[in-house]
Amino acid sequence: MGLTNLLTDLWDTLSTHPAADAEAPPSGGTSSKLPASATDEESGEEADQKEDGEGEQGHNPGEKEDEDEEEEAEEELQDPKLKIEEECMATKECAPAKHHYDECVERVTGQIESDGKAKEDCVEEFFHLTHCATNCAAPKLFKVLK
Repeated sequence: MGLTNLLTDLWDTLSTHPAADAEAPPSGGTSSKLPASATDEESGEEADQKEDGEGEQGHNPGEKEDEDEEEEAEEELQDPKLKIEEECMATKECAPAKHHYDECVERVTGQIESDGKAKEDCVEEFFHLTHCATNCAAPKLFKVLK
């Protein structure tokens, strides 16, 4: 008896809802002239206000100084890893990997100049050189970092 009631209730629930047909958008009250809220376009009123000078915020003299200080702080920060890795690429430890990479670059450049395309690339040599430089730089890097 419980299963019959369940199926009957389920049938009644599903059969009482109308079909899910798409409805037309509501008419009236909306304007197609104004952009959607997520766009960067301006309405005609907003553009007029900006031309008239309305809606603009007052000039904040401290704002320029804050931006200059932020730019200076960003310019001062440099990644020490890059400098240490460049130094490591020039060491005796990474000399064989750098030599192979440089030879490959010369070979590929020559192929491009003569044939217009290269038959190979230097990705493997680059990865070997980068791996060597990273292994050399890692212990030095952690001494520099705070």
